[in-house]
Amino acid sequence: MQDTTFKATTILSARRPGEVAMSGDGQVTLGSTIAKPDAVKVRKLEKFGHERKGVLVGFAGAAADAFALMEHFEKHLEASPTNLRRASIGLARLWRTDRALRRLESMMIVADLEVTLMVSGQGDLIEPTDGLCAIGSGGSFALSAARGLMHHGELAAPAICEQALRIAAGICIYTNDSITTLSVS
Repeated sequence: MQDTTFKATTILSARRPGEVAMSGDGQVTLGSTIAKPDAVKVRKLEKFGHERKGVLVGFAGAAADAFALMEHFEKHLEASPTNLRRASIGLARLWRTDRALRRLESMMIVADLEVTLMVSGQGDLIEPTDGLCAIGSGGSFALSAARGLMHHGELAAPAICEQALRIAAGICIYTNDSITTLSVS
């Protein structure tokens, strides 16, 4: 019997003074088959975030679940357009307590010029101490590469994300090099 679990995705966010970036690979895998090589799993929500320059959102997990979460997240952002932390807390609380949302299998990274947060359905809201955050199948590979790039060079945040995902794509079978990178500065 074929495994019908969706696997794939590597999302990475990096922060440098005055800028934040997020990259996502394009691979969607269904069982042992690549179902789509060029999906876009990162979004920039304009008119929100610090100084209303935008909020970056990346998601890993089941696509339909991620879109449902994005819809709820945007509602929370509309209520607090310049306070990403408050909107994320609202989403995490709703996600953990709502009967239908609790079943969603997805994770998100959200970032603006002030804060980067990882949000999960268990109510987790984690802010990385080093400005780097990764989720998904290749997340650990991308995070390791990004830490090396961050601490041993002067690359800008978008370049760190791009290069770290390329490194992860060379290691993780669920990550490819069809990379989308977005930034806010």
